[in-house]
Amino acid sequence: MKSDAGHPVTPRLRETPRFSHALSLATLALTLTSPLTLAQNADLPRTEYGHPDFQGFYTFRTITPLNRPPELADKEVLTPEEAAEWEAFENNRQNRDLIVDSVGGAGYPPGVISYNEFWYERGSETIASRRTSLIYDPPNGRIPELNAIGKQRRADYGNMLFNSAGPEGRTTVDRCLTGFVGGPPMIPGSYNNNMQLVQTKDHIMILNEMVHSARIIKLNAEPSGLQPKWEGESVGHWEGDVLVVETNNFYHDYNLRGMSEEARITERFRYVDDGLLEYDFTVTDPKSWDSSWSARVPLRRSADPVYEYACHEGNHGLIGILAGWRRYESMGMNGDGTPLSNKERSVATDE
Repeated sequence: MKSDAGHPVTPRLRETPRFSHALSLATLALTLTSPLTLAQNADLPRTEYGHPDFQGFYTFRTITPLNRPPELADKEVLTPEEAAEWEAFENNRQNRDLIVDSVGGAGYPPGVISYNEFWYERGSETIASRRTSLIYDPPNGRIPELNAIGKQRRADYGNMLFNSAGPEGRTTVDRCLTGFVGGPPMIPGSYNNNMQLVQTKDHIMILNEMVHSARIIKLNAEPSGLQPKWEGESVGHWEGDVLVVETNNFYHDYNLRGMSEEARITERFRYVDDGLLEYDFTVTDPKSWDSSWSARVPLRRSADPVYEYACHEGNHGLIGILAGWRRYESMGMNGDGTPLSNKERSVATDE
C-alpha cells in the first residue's frame, strides 16, 4: 500500500503483550548497568563461527524520542509514574484518529494525512531505562547545533529542494532510494521500524524494511572508498562479543541527515537476552557538528518478518510533484503556489 505522497506502509500486528514486553525492557535496564559482564558471557547463543548469534527479525519502535523534548530539558530520566503519564500523553497527542487535518494536518504531529492510526507502528512505550531521549551524549539529550559549515550546506540543500528543478532536486525519500528510519544510523520513526540481521563467516547483512535496503557489511576489511553510496560504506569487526560497524563514504548531501563526506558512524550491537539486542551508535561529522553525538536503542525480536516495501524510483507521485511545480511556474508563480515577488518576476522576465 502507498500513500498519496508515494510512501508505502505495512500493516502488522500490534505491540507484543505488555507483560512480556515489560520483562524484556526490565532486562535491558539491568544490562545497561553491567555491559562488561555480558561481553564475557559464555552462555550466549553462537554461530558455527563462534560469534554471538544475532540473526533474526527485530523491531526498534518506541515512543521515546530521539531528542529530549524542550519541556523535559532538565529531566534525564522519568520515574515510573512519570513514564506512564508521558506514554498516555504522547499516545493521545500522536493518535491520527484524534487529529483534525484542517487544524493540524500532517505537521502536528509529523505524519501523513491520508493514514489513520491503524497504519502507524511508532511504538507505545518508553524505553526500559525511562530516559527522556534516545540520545545520551551530549548530556542534554539533543543533537548539537549545526556549525557554520553545516548550516550553509543544509541551506544550499534546502534551496535545491525548493527549486525542484528535476528528480535530483527531490529527497532520496521522495525518490524511494532511502528511508527515513533505516539509516545508518537506524532511528525509530512513524512506521516500518523493522529489520532483519543475517550473519556469515565474513559478512553481516542488515535488511531494513524501509526502504528495501540490504546493507552488506564486510568483516575485518578496509573500506574501498571507491564509490560513495546512499547509505555509506560499512565495515565491521568483533570486539569480544560486541559487533562494531564503521560507516563512512556517504554520497554527499543526499544521505539521510544531510551529513558531509567526512561523516563517520560507529554502531555497536550487544546481546542482552534471547529477545533483545542493544543498539548503540555515535555520529561524528566535523563539517556538520563541532562535537559527536550518541544514542542507544533497544532492538526487540519480532515474530513478524520484514515485508516488502513497494516503492521504487520513478513512481507516479514524483512525476506529479514535478508536473505541478512546472505548472505553477508557467502561471508566473513560485513552485509552491505563492506569488512571485517583483524582483523574482523581473528576473523571470529577463530569462
